[in-house]
Amino acid sequence: GAGGWGWGLGAAGRGVVVVGDGGSRGPGDGGRARADPARGGQHRHRLPRTHPQGFVDAITEFLKVRAEAQKLKNQVMDTNRRLQMESKQLVGAMEELKQCRLQQRNISVTMDKLTQCLPILEMDSKLREQMKSKRHYPALKTLEHLEHTYLPQVSHYRFCEVMVDHLPQLREEIKGASMSDLKDFLESIRKHSNKIGETAMKQAHQQRNLGGSISPPSKALGRRRRKEAYGGSSEPEVPTISPRSEQDSGILDFEEEDEDDEVPGAQDLVDFSPVYRCLHIYSVLGARETFENYYRKQRRKQARLVLQPPSNMHETLGGYQTYFNQIVGFFVIEDHILHTSQGLVDRAYIDELWDMALSKTIAVLRTHSSYCSDPNLVLDLKNLIVLFADTLQGYGFPVNQLFDLLLEIRDQYSETLLKSWAGAFRAILDSDNYSPIPVGSEDAYQEVVRQFPFHDAELEKQPFPKKFPFSEFVPRVYTQIKEFIYACLKFSEDLHLSSTEVDDMIRKSTNLLLTRTLSNCLQNVIKRKNVGLTELVQIIINTTHLEKSCRFLEEFITNITNVLPETVHTTKLYGTTTFKDARHAAEEEIYTNLNQKIDQFLQLADYDWMALEAGSKASDYLVDLIAFLRNTFAVFTHLPGKVAQTACMSACKHLSASLMQLLLGAEVRQLSLGALQQFNLDVAECEQFARSGPVPGFQGETLQLAFIDLRQLLDLFLQWDWSTFLADYGQPTCKYLRVNPTTALTLLEKMKDTSRKNNVFAQFRKNERDKQKLIDTVAKQLRGLINSHHS
Repeated sequence: GAGGWGWGLGAAGRGVVVVGDGGSRGPGDGGRARADPARGGQHRHRLPRTHPQGFVDAITEFLKVRAEAQKLKNQVMDTNRRLQMESKQLVGAMEELKQCRLQQRNISVTMDKLTQCLPILEMDSKLREQMKSKRHYPALKTLEHLEHTYLPQVSHYRFCEVMVDHLPQLREEIKGASMSDLKDFLESIRKHSNKIGETAMKQAHQQRNLGGSISPPSKALGRRRRKEAYGGSSEPEVPTISPRSEQDSGILDFEEEDEDDEVPGAQDLVDFSPVYRCLHIYSVLGARETFENYYRKQRRKQARLVLQPPSNMHETLGGYQTYFNQIVGFFVIEDHILHTSQGLVDRAYIDELWDMALSKTIAVLRTHSSYCSDPNLVLDLKNLIVLFADTLQGYGFPVNQLFDLLLEIRDQYSETLLKSWAGAFRAILDSDNYSPIPVGSEDAYQEVVRQFPFHDAELEKQPFPKKFPFSEFVPRVYTQIKEFIYACLKFSEDLHLSSTEVDDMIRKSTNLLLTRTLSNCLQNVIKRKNVGLTELVQIIINTTHLEKSCRFLEEFITNITNVLPETVHTTKLYGTTTFKDARHAAEEEIYTNLNQKIDQFLQLADYDWMALEAGSKASDYLVDLIAFLRNTFAVFTHLPGKVAQTACMSACKHLSASLMQLLLGAEVRQLSLGALQQFNLDVAECEQFARSGPVPGFQGETLQLAFIDLRQLLDLFLQWDWSTFLADYGQPTCKYLRVNPTTALTLLEKMKDTSRKNNVFAQFRKNERDKQKLIDTVAKQLRGLINSHHS
């Protein structure tokens, strides 16, 4: 047994008892006694030889003890078995308790750690929500708190390491998202610059109409805008505004904001919060300089786009308005950024942009305005440039160069006016009937007088109907000149010019109108091929009255400019010279026209140069010519006396010279005495016309002297008074002083050739030889006179 004692008989049954510790035997003893190494491996105890009974009793007792021990053993084993069964449940319960305690400890630790981690997770969630809602500046602030305050407390966790590694990426996402908002803002204001500028110019126009100085809206607006952008706090905090869509990014609908009739300030149309947010974000990230450079670069690009005009801008005023609106909108925004962004842009940057824009704008306007041919469009453009300049001047931009440009455009405006008025003058002159204006009532008379300053006491006394001496184009031209002066005055408004400068500008432009435009129109009318003598006479009368009206034009300019003509350096009107030149041209044209008419009549002359005798009266063509001249000069009654006299004298001289040329021309090879007598009748008719005084004012026989050369030549030949001619030639009192020996010889040669053919002197056949000798002698003497004169 386990730990018990064993006994048994020996192998031969000799009552040998083996006593030993049964529990000490090994597994291979087989119930045998343990061998004693000293005794050859056997361990035996022999029964004592004495007291055997006691031994037996002891054995018996031992056997009893054995039975009890076995019983006890069984009980112990049973108890052990039951104990083991019961302890299994206890051990299981204890194991469960141990696990519960372990779990409880783990839970407690976990809760502690979660308590540390939950704010981080909440901040991360908040960060992502802010980024999702495009609240980039609050997201950046959240990221800063997360990085510097929360994550260092739990930096040993792996997820924190991942978050720390991911923070730069989040920072770049915020940076990129804010830049994206800025790009949307820049694109939006580029599209809406036209509306911004239009509003600013409209506001400037209202302020100018009210008589106040033009100034930009209060700078408090910018502070209010920034305060709104950051939720009303003085420091940048998480914005409370909602995300903006691309359609309204940066642009506010002022019609919905304010129902007043007043035009809102230009900055009221713009929400600058994307700029401020992006600026603060980049400042926090230490990249402010990068942001400033990017913003300025993009705005420079936009400025170049704004300053690029459409190719057809000059065709309508709307093109110029859009161009100016975009420029004004651009600089209104930059001015607001300058005063509200704390250094995003500076004055040097703004000045650089404005200098570039100003030079480009002036070049564009100089080019496109040169295409304008409509003075009304040029005038509207001038008003628009003035409003453009006043608007930007209100924001502190220098605009003197724009007003210098307007002085250049003023010259161009004058040119377009001159072209326009040239058309008006041509229409007036072409439509005029060149007849005195008839009036049948006092109202009609006063209507003409209101248009043209005319006073004639004699005409006023005449009963109706009566006629003004001038034609319709006089009051119409005078009215157009006044309208031109008004048009020049309109351009000078709002140019900040002194009265003297305005007066000088108007006078110079008016002088150009008179000396160039009107003068050319009058010259063209005078030089027209189909213009008649009646029209020319009326033009002279008209220009005479227009010349007299120049002093009224002087007074008119003085009244509208308040600059007296006596002022030093005041330009004088050259209208008198213009109308004098036109009148002289008309007079010359009358002389030329009369001469042409005379030439036309002379072309009808049909002399029979071989006629044996003269007719009973002057030639028909000449009679018609004299009748024409009488009728023509009768129209000259309203002309100045000197003009009529000069025209009459010129016509008579031309007629005399033409008749002389006709008589001596190479076409007349032979000449009979009868033809010469007929020619004498025609000259006598001319002399009779001269004596009749077709034009008053000639003294004595002044007009007859136009025919003196013909008269003396004809008298010399018809009277055959060669002796007197030859004897008195060269003396001041010579009877034939106007006869030139060469002329006489030419005519004598024509008669000499005829004489030889027995045509002229056929009735003197008996004395033919004497006559021939006489002609030869006279011819010889004439040649001698000619030669002596030449020598």
